[in-house]
Amino acid sequence: MNRRTLTSIVILVVIIGVYGYEHFLGEEEKAEIITEGSVTKSDTNEFFLPTSTTGQIVHHEGYSLSYSEPNEQAEWVAYELKKSHLSNTNFKRPYFEIDKAVKTGAASWRNYKNSGYDRGHLCPAGDRRYTQAAHDETFLTSNITPQEHQFNSGIWNSLEQKVRYWAGKYDGVFVVTGGVLKGNMKTIGTEHVSVPNQFYKVLIDNNSGATKMIAFLMPHKDSNKPLYEFVVSVDAIEKLTGIDFFPELEDSIENKLEASSSYKNWSFN
Repeated sequence: MNRRTLTSIVILVVIIGVYGYEHFLGEEEKAEIITEGSVTKSDTNEFFLPTSTTGQIVHHEGYSLSYSEPNEQAEWVAYELKKSHLSNTNFKRPYFEIDKAVKTGAASWRNYKNSGYDRGHLCPAGDRRYTQAAHDETFLTSNITPQEHQFNSGIWNSLEQKVRYWAGKYDGVFVVTGGVLKGNMKTIGTEHVSVPNQFYKVLIDNNSGATKMIAFLMPHKDSNKPLYEFVVSVDAIEKLTGIDFFPELEDSIENKLEASSSYKNWSFN
């Protein structure tokens, strides 16, 4: 073996070694991110978390979620909106980022580009204005879903504003929200992100007296109907989604409240 050949082999071995080491570090870093994301202590009161039908719950600081890999989005996002969280601070909108805490790999924001759909927040940025970090965290791709613009900025936005109103009035509410990931759905992007045909939002108030619940189920289209016309029982949404929303509640309370579609204890003024 001549010197030139030997030198080439040595260089090749060094290159392979460096690449392998960098790859190892990258995978190690990714593993750390995943571990952090899946066990990070959330501000969310975990007593009120729903069950996961996917087995992949991720806790972030300001919200928790259950990620559905087949649909490339969360089946639910849950968070506590305290009265102290309400703020009119306007932070600059950051870029959307892929949520590296999702073990199976969260969908890229690029799926939404030129799709005709908004990157619809599930935990709204407007509910997390109490710090820059909490606000920016809502721009992770695990917290978005394809929404028609008129729906996102119309009836759905009205419901989000009403939730903030109730959080102030009742000294905080716990929110669970998502798309109904069932049935025949369109998809967008190369990762085939599902476009839900319906969206839901379930609230529980455990702060202002007797525990009460309210649930909304909306077709994925804008509407001029009043919000109370979209009120359904929690049981109805559980039947649609397969999710058990408040399993830690005492059964007698849970069964009674989840069967009701009454909204008389919630102010719509």
